[in-house]
Amino acid sequence: MRKAFAVVAGLALMGASAAWANNCPNEMKAIDAKLATKPTLSKDVLDNVTKLRTEGEAHHKAGKHAESQKALGEAKKLLGI
Repeated sequence: MRKAFAVVAGLALMGASAAWANNCPNEMKAIDAKLATKPTLSKDVLDNVTKLRTEGEAHHKAGKHAESQKALGEAKKLLGI
């Protein structure tokens, strides 16, 4: 019984991480869409958003989805989305 629970729990975690990984591109699209509207931002904020967006994509490609979500989340916060 414990072995079955461990297997189910492991599969659930794998599914959750896969879902997390698939959300990174959606976050990047949301940031790109907002940037395409040319929001009124200071140069410093715009540079920081661009840097965070780039870091998020790099982390995603490296399989570091938690780090990607963190960077992309910060960029979205600066953009007000």
